[in-house]
Amino acid sequence: MWGSILTEWSSLILRWLHVVAGIGWIGSSFYFIHLDLSLKPRASLPDGVQGEAWQVHGGGFYRMVKYLLAPSEMPDELTWFKWEAYTTWLSGFALMVVVYYLDAELFLVDKSVLELTPLQAGLFSFCSLALAWLLYEGACRSGLAQYELRFAIGGYLFLVGLTYAFTHVLSGRGAFNQIGAIVGTIMVANVFALIIPNQKKIVAALLAGQSPDPKLGKTSKERSVHNNYLTLPVIFLMISNHYPLLFATRYNWLIVAIVLALGPIIRHFFNARHAGKESPWWVWGVAACGMIAIALLSAAGPRDARVGSAHAPANYANVEEIVLSRCSMCHGAEPVWASIVTAPKGILLDDSAHIKRNARLIGRNAAWANAMPPGNVTEMTGDERAVIREWLSAGAPQ
Repeated sequence: MWGSILTEWSSLILRWLHVVAGIGWIGSSFYFIHLDLSLKPRASLPDGVQGEAWQVHGGGFYRMVKYLLAPSEMPDELTWFKWEAYTTWLSGFALMVVVYYLDAELFLVDKSVLELTPLQAGLFSFCSLALAWLLYEGACRSGLAQYELRFAIGGYLFLVGLTYAFTHVLSGRGAFNQIGAIVGTIMVANVFALIIPNQKKIVAALLAGQSPDPKLGKTSKERSVHNNYLTLPVIFLMISNHYPLLFATRYNWLIVAIVLALGPIIRHFFNARHAGKESPWWVWGVAACGMIAIALLSAAGPRDARVGSAHAPANYANVEEIVLSRCSMCHGAEPVWASIVTAPKGILLDDSAHIKRNARLIGRNAAWANAMPPGNVTEMTGDERAVIREWLSAGAPQ
């Protein structure tokens, strides 16, 4: 029991830290992208300054200037923005270990997708995380990133291909988390492996009285732009595990493909406005069409959905039998699953009253999607999901 309690509290603390650190990192990223694009050149600025921006916040006025590469002399104090990114990744990876690796049979494995042991699923997750980053890093260092449009299209197809593969190896929830973790790892590695080291080289050159290499700033800017356009998709993927109609439906990989396209398009709108260009209002039409497409795809039902009438009559007696046999082992007053101390989210499905009260939740998680049972550990069949679906479609008669 104490192991489960410690795991639950570890999950809470790590999730809290992950969210707070992520807010700090992404918030500073958004701010500096806005600042960089809004800088205006002035005749009165000193040599080597790219531009300035005047801002007001909290009752104070701020004058921000940016040097093309670096000032001629180092200031006495210099603030580095790196620990927000590092803390986000470290807490996120620790959270992935606690939630997805230690409870792999619930959240990472779905035996109706592929028969994997928890160890095999964990190794697959970790190795694919490392390999995906290495492939991205190799592509960037090879010079391919200089061809922005082709690199963006290739990167998009790469991520979509990974998503399709993951949804055929891991559970839907595990697949969404995995692609989100890969994108997040790429973003943090850009900070850790290139942006900060390049900044340190620039500082070292200035302290030595030398002129920094302009390529250092250029390549750092390139990776920063990558991070800028990946931010919205990674946020969507990180919160998607709360929405079974996204990750546990038949076309879940297509939903990710749309999100990976919409995120950069929406960022393009804000980047254009920050730069003082004409606002590309067409972006919101494309975004609306994309969200409608996601809604339609999410309504397709789970991958093992049965077409036509279910084998068993779709009456309440059969629904109750299915729920009691497939769901109450976790959603009971005293769960019998070893790693679960209390019913998840406080939802009980161990008697008639509770089942009727939570009918809509049952439908959302186990009929229109196959999020529950997690990992399909109790082996609910497609026919059983169809019984619940038909019962709900008929108005859930008693």
